[in-house]
Amino acid sequence: MANPPVKSQIQAAPLAEVANTLARMICVLHKPEFPQVFTRALMDLTGAEDGTLLWFKADGLPQVAYNVPRIDGGTSTLDAYLQGAFLLDPFYRAAGIDNLRGIFGLRDLAPEGFRDSEYFSTWYPLTGFNDECGVLLSLPNGFLHCALTTITANRYFSVEQLQGIADAFPAIEALAQSHWANAPQFSPKQPQIRDQLNDALATFGSSLLTRREREVIEYVLLGNSTRRIAEKLGVSAETIKLHRKHAYSKLDISSQGELFHLFMDCILSIPQDYNKDPLIAYQQRG
Repeated sequence: MANPPVKSQIQAAPLAEVANTLARMICVLHKPEFPQVFTRALMDLTGAEDGTLLWFKADGLPQVAYNVPRIDGGTSTLDAYLQGAFLLDPFYRAAGIDNLRGIFGLRDLAPEGFRDSEYFSTWYPLTGFNDECGVLLSLPNGFLHCALTTITANRYFSVEQLQGIADAFPAIEALAQSHWANAPQFSPKQPQIRDQLNDALATFGSSLLTRREREVIEYVLLGNSTRRIAEKLGVSAETIKLHRKHAYSKLDISSQGELFHLFMDCILSIPQDYNKDPLIAYQQRG
């Protein structure tokens, strides 16, 4: 992992601090306060200034297992995240799509150009987050994402700090799995919501766009730069710009910001068990 250019970095936790952190978790294992202590302990271990524990259970929408109350004036965007914006989150895609587990910095997972994406500019400035790392843990019926963030300007998680918590990861995951081992399962009749939303991202605009235009739009939504999309699709950057221009015209939009908000509106318009382009449901609702 390469360090970003920073003015200050959080230092790695010493072994004694790691041991004390695990002891705090063990003391409340199987108790109602475990999610709070678990999140706060990981914050202390990493030097994070904010933390949210997200539970992706079975195939349902994410649930907030614990969220640190904001006292710095930052705006919560959790409602939009929980309803569908999580689909574009690099940490969700790492855990829910690529099945990665461990601790990762945002710079490890985000595609080139992500900080210029509408998702980033909509999500991060509103929350006041400066840097983010995620602890992704397997559960018997899903996974946990503990989102740890810094708020202070120019304060970033160091490579050494991420490695420090990585060393304790097996114990941290084992404690989480033990606590949530008997958590209620979703009913077999529960609609496959996350699969449906993932399909919605993969089919968004397909009723109007060519296959290549739709691919370009999906990569744009996920925060990829023009150069990176060109590399992925094996074409020139100019070709990508042309596909994007044509797609925007067909969708009657003119910017990445409008694309992001159109996608979110479409996601929120999807009826239960809908398996077509979500743009169609959105247009029918209008």
